[in-house]
Amino acid sequence: MSDHARQITRNASVVAGATLLSRVLGFARDLIVAFALGAGPLADAFFVAFRLPNLLRRLFAEGSLTMAFVPVFTRMRQTEGDRAAFVLARSIQVWLLIILGAIVLAAMVFAEPITLLVAPGFSRSPELLATTTTLVRICFPYILFISAVALCMGVLNAMDHFLAPALAPCMLNIVLIVAALTAVGMGLSVPHALSWGVLVAGVAQWTVQQPFLRQKGFSWWGQVGLLDTGVKRIGRLMGPSVLGSAVYQINILLGTVLASFLPLGSISYLYYADRLVQFPLGIFGVAIGTAALPSLSGLAGRKDWKGFGSGLSSALNLTLFISLPAAAGLGGLAEPIVELLFERGAFTGPDVVQTALALQAYALGLPAFSCVRSLVAAFYALEDTRTPVWIAMVCLCLNISLGLILMQFYDHVGLAAATSLSSWANVVLLVRYLGRKQELDRLRPSSALGKMLVLSGCVLAGTMLTAGHAVMAFALIPVWVAGFIGVAIWWSVPEVSLLLGVLRRKKQEPPA
Repeated sequence: MSDHARQITRNASVVAGATLLSRVLGFARDLIVAFALGAGPLADAFFVAFRLPNLLRRLFAEGSLTMAFVPVFTRMRQTEGDRAAFVLARSIQVWLLIILGAIVLAAMVFAEPITLLVAPGFSRSPELLATTTTLVRICFPYILFISAVALCMGVLNAMDHFLAPALAPCMLNIVLIVAALTAVGMGLSVPHALSWGVLVAGVAQWTVQQPFLRQKGFSWWGQVGLLDTGVKRIGRLMGPSVLGSAVYQINILLGTVLASFLPLGSISYLYYADRLVQFPLGIFGVAIGTAALPSLSGLAGRKDWKGFGSGLSSALNLTLFISLPAAAGLGGLAEPIVELLFERGAFTGPDVVQTALALQAYALGLPAFSCVRSLVAAFYALEDTRTPVWIAMVCLCLNISLGLILMQFYDHVGLAAATSLSSWANVVLLVRYLGRKQELDRLRPSSALGKMLVLSGCVLAGTMLTAGHAVMAFALIPVWVAGFIGVAIWWSVPEVSLLLGVLRRKKQEPPA
């Protein structure tokens, strides 16, 4: 394995570990917020208010900004040095403050019509509308801080530091947990406390990264160049990437629209199943894609196309090595997993069965969902943001078309299957158009891909055989993991050697 592959794997392991902690804290946050807030009109008010800055975060901050910023920042460091790259980062921060500051001010003034746009049904309750409008005004400035957090993440990732940015989301979960418990303990308004908690969490996520930026020699005080070439380049790259994020959000919205024509409960089945498949996707797929972007950007900047192809191939093969057995286990144990997590209160046995079927359909696409992140990172590293966007639009049309057909026969399960199939089409198209880049070496599938598929098939068969006995099914999970890794070592699967080698080195390294 190349040094580039080891670097991506090492960084991905850091991001995955921090993301796992964040997801566990997020699950605890959901439980505590549900306990403190319930599911009534005040809960609806808070979730609507929080959804608005979250939508802007997904469109402008974490994905779009980071993906556009890292390649340009990395190349500027290589060609002009840290000082010029730091000027670029400060300039982008000023633009964020100007653009998003104007959006926040507009949201403060027009909070009520914005609320009605998102939740028109609230017009029937003036009191609920007034409460939600107040919460929107409290929550909305969060977009300023979380965009600054995304910029900090881009700087640190480009300078080969991944731990602090990956841990930053933990602050949101911790602050909201404290806010909910404090409100309950002191008899305060829970939705108002949570809304202020969102704002505090944004400041906390930004603050936690500042010591690490200073260690890298970066300061927010200094020269800026608002119209520099690098700034304009990032602006050009962000346009298509924002459109790509919008396509993803439209995909989710249209899926919900189609599900609304199915029997009652279909939207909920898809929601809960998607939440479960997002857990391994967020930990592994996103982690590897996040780690791959700076490495691939550096290789593209040096025009090391052989290393670029090797690094991307290694990232994709590592993703498949992890996601294939994860998909098999998730599909095989779908029903006991849903039963353990959700079957209580109004969530009954038939709901478990229907949600599990949707989870199995989503599990088919888990390897594709995971690979897309690294493939899109490769295009961004090459400063090509248009190709992934038009491919995403093609796959959006395919998803809707397949969904309309399959829902006629399989209801909500057909919609989940359409999402998985269109994601595999996304992978195929991204790989094909990467292969047309004349400067790149051909992507090489792992020599052990067949072995991975066989081992994952064994995991699927074993988990399905034990799925009817919940206690046994969960008790055997460590056995399936150990067996998969053990046989992979015996079969000399290179990806497991890469992972174990990175873990051994991390244990041997002295603490920082």
